[in-house]
Amino acid sequence: MSDQPTAGGFDGQDHLLPVRVYYEDTDFTGLVYHGSYVRFFERGRSDFLRAVGIGHAELLAGDQPMAFVLATLNLTYLKPARIDDALIVRTQYRAIKGPRLLIDQVIERGGEALCRAEVTAVCIHLDGRPRRPTRALVAAVKPWLTET
Repeated sequence: MSDQPTAGGFDGQDHLLPVRVYYEDTDFTGLVYHGSYVRFFERGRSDFLRAVGIGHAELLAGDQPMAFVLATLNLTYLKPARIDDALIVRTQYRAIKGPRLLIDQVIERGGEALCRAEVTAVCIHLDGRPRRPTRALVAAVKPWLTET
């Protein structure tokens, strides 16, 4: 058994990350709390980057330090997830436009969409100003973009 946690894998242009719903993810009814979906989506975006060779720690420590902030996060809740559900976070990096990364995500259970997210992440300097992504980031993500 590997001592490294999985970062998921790819199915075509989509990154798939398995997520299990734990008690801490739910409200008192056993349904997934709305804020937990935000955390699941964050894991999907981060593990997509990790899977293509880009780590957040390396971005911060590089010769051109950078990070990400979200400019938009639009969620559409379709059906509830429940405690113990096995979910898939499906992530598609759609395009890079200047400092912005446009990302579509879906949380699924058994192939059925439960929640959708439209995300705009912005690359920033450590002082908070927008900046273009590094060449390494663009090179790593470009083959996976669904829009060119």
